[in-house]
Amino acid sequence: MKKVILLSGSPNKVGNTVQIMQECEKVIKNQGLETEIISLAGKSIHSCVGCRKCKEIKRCTIDDGLNEILEKVKEAEGFIIGAPVHFGTARGDLMNTIQRIGMVSYGTDRFLSWKVGGPIAVGRRGGLSTAYNEMLMFYFINEMIVPGSTYWNIVFGKEPGEALKDTEGLNTVKRFSENVAKLITKIHN
Repeated sequence: MKKVILLSGSPNKVGNTVQIMQECEKVIKNQGLETEIISLAGKSIHSCVGCRKCKEIKRCTIDDGLNEILEKVKEAEGFIIGAPVHFGTARGDLMNTIQRIGMVSYGTDRFLSWKVGGPIAVGRRGGLSTAYNEMLMFYFINEMIVPGSTYWNIVFGKEPGEALKDTEGLNTVKRFSENVAKLITKIHN
């Protein structure tokens, strides 16, 4: 069965970002695909040190849990990332995670190429567009396919649960998730 990995970059296991990932998961499952939500809560993913040893060993040399995430992404056909935006950009540990996954892919067999997915930015107000665009660069440099939606994948909410009340944002990411699932199905039939 085709699978989509949804990565929540929030340090909060029950916050808005995870809740939005859960809503996306429901839509993708309804399209007949398997899903898994991976949370960075409780993890400490370090930044890439530029050693480039990943080219030789086909994984990252830093032993902080990233390789387990990387293997799951490698096996999946889809990859969606959700970022809480606290200070105008995506959280650093989320960016560390995707940059290191991208470095391993880029340095080896380019396993990210043709995976379908995209970013979702979740936050109270400022910086959501900047964070969304920042994360899009990961997808494009890795030859990934990002389907559109009815608007950009931005959801507003501060306190846990508030993002689920942003009807427009929620509908946008649900449509995006449906498009991810449909595209994966079309590509892999």
